[in-house]
Amino acid sequence: MRSVPVAAVVLALLAAAVGGPLLAPHDPTGVVAAAWQAPGPGHPLGTDGLGRDVWSRVLAGGRDLVATAAVAAVAASAVGVAGGLVAGWAGRIADQALTGAADLLLAVPSLLLALVVAVAVPGRAAVVVATVCGGAPLTLRVVRDAVHDVRHAGYVEAARARGERPASVLVREVLPAMRGLVAADLGLRLVIAVQIASALGLLGFGAAPPAPDWALMLRENMPGVAANPAAVAAPAAALGLVTVTLALAVQTAARHDGGPR
Repeated sequence: MRSVPVAAVVLALLAAAVGGPLLAPHDPTGVVAAAWQAPGPGHPLGTDGLGRDVWSRVLAGGRDLVATAAVAAVAASAVGVAGGLVAGWAGRIADQALTGAADLLLAVPSLLLALVVAVAVPGRAAVVVATVCGGAPLTLRVVRDAVHDVRHAGYVEAARARGERPASVLVREVLPAMRGLVAADLGLRLVIAVQIASALGLLGFGAAPPAPDWALMLRENMPGVAANPAAVAAPAAALGLVTVTLALAVQTAARHDGGPR
């Protein structure tokens, strides 16, 4: 699949997730019919245990989750890229200090860290902290190795010969050469952030009722899965679609990485 169609699909999916509440035919938190009503006219996915329209809640349930995951992914990627640039360009002491700190953070499982943090702070903050602490070290490692590969390239040496400062060389010469790598890494952090946010929601550390949220819907609707399977299948499918599409985008970005000039 070409990168442009994949990017279009990803953007359309994210736009649908963010703008879904505007398309909801009913109030996602309002009672509109009997509990656990099967799919039918007016309610294509039936109702949940409180009689709320499942279709409206699915449309509204991805905005906060995707927004939280996006913030977490951007933060993790930014911290990791900055650390990797410094580690790959600076001297041995800075390299060892940064990579050593990254290795210590990598020893802590992200989900375990998220659960610990979620006890003290809101679930969304826990998602951001866990994604940054778990993802930034991986990004740092990857970017640091990439910097080592290009730091003696001709265009980098030419910039240094012109007297450009290290920060300018990193931002204007080295970073653009790794744009595909950084884009793929950002997508991967987004996938992981969605997974962490979903896991926290399923365990009760995410959005609070009656907020529409895909992970919360899975948790709330499991008792009535026999009466209305769509109440569980629909948010599960939405989560799966978002995750798979983002993973596909990551693969595409990595495949089209131009690499060093």
